[in-house]
Amino acid sequence: MSSSLTLAQVLDRPDVWRGDMLARTPLPGVPTGFAELDRELPGGGWPRGGLTEILPLRRGIGELSLLLPALARLSSDELAWLVCVASPHPLHAPALHESGIDLSRLLVASAPGRDTAWVCERSLATDGVGAVVAWLPEVQSSTLRRLQLAAESSRTLLFVFRPADCASQSSPAPLRLALEGEGEKLIVRLLKRRGGALSASLPISIQRPLCRHHALACPVPVTPAARSLSQPAVA
Repeated sequence: MSSSLTLAQVLDRPDVWRGDMLARTPLPGVPTGFAELDRELPGGGWPRGGLTEILPLRRGIGELSLLLPALARLSSDELAWLVCVASPHPLHAPALHESGIDLSRLLVASAPGRDTAWVCERSLATDGVGAVVAWLPEVQSSTLRRLQLAAESSRTLLFVFRPADCASQSSPAPLRLALEGEGEKLIVRLLKRRGGALSASLPISIQRPLCRHHALACPVPVTPAARSLSQPAVA
């Protein structure tokens, strides 16, 4: 009996796809809450067990609002934990609650410098965590690779925010998005996905409760990242 694979069998592998089609995913994606974006993502949503890199043109254009529907779904419907690491600004509880996020399932960690990646890796290895959201303005490619491998071994969503000028750098992330703000819309460009290239940008209307509550909101308590001195920081 021949051990060679047919072309159909090769194309049936999740790590192989035609250039004009979206890749198959081993797990269905988590719906983003924006149908026009779901149609362009392999798996029909944010990838479980994978790194998604988000590159906003500048901070404060509504970039976190793009994630709120999925985070709300995970915390409220799936009762999963959400971990936010090294946010550059306080996260405001009333705005997150209004977006549907169960605040009792939200952990916010202050993890400066190299500890940020360490906290992400530990969170990805923890049962019950549905999503990790981290801000890594300066990170080595080798660290991103470790985070991608850690995400692959879990069912967890991993989002990493980085500056827009990182778009020209190589990245192990299977999904990369560049964002620009335009009024109450985000202009989304898919820089990288597993599947055919998308040259057109996607204008997406977003709700921005974070802006409405900015002045009066109570910040979510921040927990310093604690770890044993015997465990080295991730470079």
